[in-house]
Amino acid sequence: MLELGEGGKGVRRVERYAIVSLPKEAVMDGAVAKAELVEAAMREAWRKLESRTRDVAMALPASTVITKKVLLPGSATDAEIEAQVAADANQMASFPLDEVSLDYQILGANAKNPNENDALLVVTRKERVEERVAVAEAVGLKPVIMDVDAFAILTAYEQLAFQLPDHGRGQTVAIVDVGAQSTHFNVLHDNQLVYQREHALGGNALTSEITRRFDMTQEEAEDAKRKGLLPERYESEVLQPFLDAVALEISRALQMFFSATSYQKVDHILLAGGCAAIPGLDDVVHGKTQTSTIIANPFAKMAVSPNVRARQLASDAPALFVACGLALRKFDPA
Repeated sequence: MLELGEGGKGVRRVERYAIVSLPKEAVMDGAVAKAELVEAAMREAWRKLESRTRDVAMALPASTVITKKVLLPGSATDAEIEAQVAADANQMASFPLDEVSLDYQILGANAKNPNENDALLVVTRKERVEERVAVAEAVGLKPVIMDVDAFAILTAYEQLAFQLPDHGRGQTVAIVDVGAQSTHFNVLHDNQLVYQREHALGGNALTSEITRRFDMTQEEAEDAKRKGLLPERYESEVLQPFLDAVALEISRALQMFFSATSYQKVDHILLAGGCAAIPGLDDVVHGKTQTSTIIANPFAKMAVSPNVRARQLASDAPALFVACGLALRKFDPA
């Protein structure tokens, strides 16, 4: 959980944040498998956050939504737009329309036909939204925004594009979010999303190997990993092979991207997600891909409140990448 506020003169400020481990069986394939475990983790995070703010933005995983760009008549009324969006959603979804949650955003005039607008339509099963809302409400929180994690990543990216040449304009940038169960691979060109894919490798593979090698429970392994309490041979026998495996997966993901598109190079790799904070991963990825590799810190230009330890925030920043994108929704002009 992350709370952002106004720091003055248009600067955002990190007010407070909390990170709590979620048991791997709590969420399976994008669905809340054990609501009581998710609720318990959220309740603990909320307690640690010590915030008075109860409005929250949440996200669905990209794997649970269907997105499509559609054309809408520029002169259409709201009722006509709603009718066309419903018709398009009915064609996109493989399940009844009464089981669908949908939303759309008008992106602007179509380049070829200015009389029509490009719009992004997003469709998901209603139960995917409802199960998340129910968990948040059980903790006493009020969900006001339901986003998609891939969109939140793009929002957070805007906070660090200044670190790239010409703020990323004209560049091809791969944002690699290495989470617990999977790795999300998003590629932008000229700051526009051009490619998305999800890969199976995640940080749980490292935790599982620690439990096997050192005879620990999952919880003990996570705790020892974070506090640096593992045996000396951990780095050479467990950590380095894992880093090599992540770098190899990223290299494969790049090759898949090149094969599936007309692009033949990536200028920069941004590493996000909990695993991005593992010391040395950026060097291993750079060595494997020969591509400029940066650890994503969306808070680099933000102020930090006295409630937050700046050094710890810098270490945790990659894990808070999606949360940052969600919290920034509060500052949408609309």
